[in-house]
Amino acid sequence: MRAKVVELPPEQWSVCLREHHPGYVSWPDYLATRERLRANVRPRGEGGGAAREGAALLQGLIRCGHCGRRMQVAYSGNGGRVPRYACVRGRDLHATGQACQSLGGGRLDRAVADAFLEAVTPAGIAATAGAIRELEDQHAERLAGQRLAVERADFEAERARRQFDACEPEHRLVARTLERALEEALAAAERQALARLARDLPRLWGAETTTDRDRKQLLRTLVREVVVTVNTPERRAAVEVSWEGGARSELSVRLNRRGPERRRLADDTLELIRRLAQHHPDRQIAQILSRQGRPTGTGLAFTETRVRAARQRAGIPAAPPPDPDSELVTIAQAAAELEASTATVRRWLRDGLLAGEQTTPGAPWRIRLTDEVRRRFVPDVPEGFVALAEAASLIGCARQTVLQKVQRGELRAIEVTKGRRKGLRIEVPTASLDRLINE
Repeated sequence: MRAKVVELPPEQWSVCLREHHPGYVSWPDYLATRERLRANVRPRGEGGGAAREGAALLQGLIRCGHCGRRMQVAYSGNGGRVPRYACVRGRDLHATGQACQSLGGGRLDRAVADAFLEAVTPAGIAATAGAIRELEDQHAERLAGQRLAVERADFEAERARRQFDACEPEHRLVARTLERALEEALAAAERQALARLARDLPRLWGAETTTDRDRKQLLRTLVREVVVTVNTPERRAAVEVSWEGGARSELSVRLNRRGPERRRLADDTLELIRRLAQHHPDRQIAQILSRQGRPTGTGLAFTETRVRAARQRAGIPAAPPPDPDSELVTIAQAAAELEASTATVRRWLRDGLLAGEQTTPGAPWRIRLTDEVRRRFVPDVPEGFVALAEAASLIGCARQTVLQKVQRGELRAIEVTKGRRKGLRIEVPTASLDRLINE
């Protein structure tokens, strides 16, 4: 016959004499130590346990959103410092041949760390303190009602001790007043201490002397568990952070691309190269993409060689050589032909005297310079054309409205290029001139 010893939880003990004799630790310390040891236990086949020295911030906290098992940590990359979380317990148990889900740890760790640091900012602490105060007020109201009921019952039950009860209410009032003042003083001191901690914690978190293990222990003071569900087609992960106290936060983390996808250009960048290659050479395209801050598939800056390689991989033909007889010219070419500065040409574009195209912000303008457009630039003021301010007064609208009408083609405009009256002139409708003459 073999006997087996089974340890029961404290709530099932038949006898428990707390503080029966002086011990090495107090009863609350004993319970806290038991809970810490239980949390540090590493279950068979699962991650978890105490915070360790690895770089994975969520080691022991992260759980699979599909099957509910804890996810394991693996390291790779330069120096074995790049963490990756994977749920492989289902594969090991059921021989499925593939992990339930896996994802890189870099972006996930940063997202949870940012949420943690945001929670301990002064604003976050103030919001949390406000919620706690509201819960405490509700609890205090219920507790006060229960205490009054108990006091009334005690007063009726101990009517025989009237000599003590005669002074008991006064004692209670004094005790409650002192207790309330002490609690308010302690609460104010605790709020100030939390505010100081909130200001110092981000600097402490990023300090070189703070180890990965230190960061994990800091994180575990507030974060109880992190549940992750990977959406592979969308390359995103839904993250649910469970905080100490029962609150929950939901995050969305974009996942790294893997394999050939890591070197693939973003779709919008490739489409922009396709449109730019119709008019611009590779060197100019590289300048435009760099000006917009667009990287290559590997995160590098664009050069002429990289643009050419991306264009050839996608089967995009190079821009044809410029046609000398084309109506489309650059700003510099338009300035030379119209005998003006490039700044003046840009102003004419803005005012609507010239019509131009721009494939994307930062790309060179292509100005359509036809014979009709050239006739808008004259040495003298023709009859019926007035200055912008006078045109606005005659038409009865603001100057900006007049310019908008010119840009939409509702009013004709010319540019006088010589003499004292050079500048923009607007043709005023005949009805407006007749009204001015009649007045």
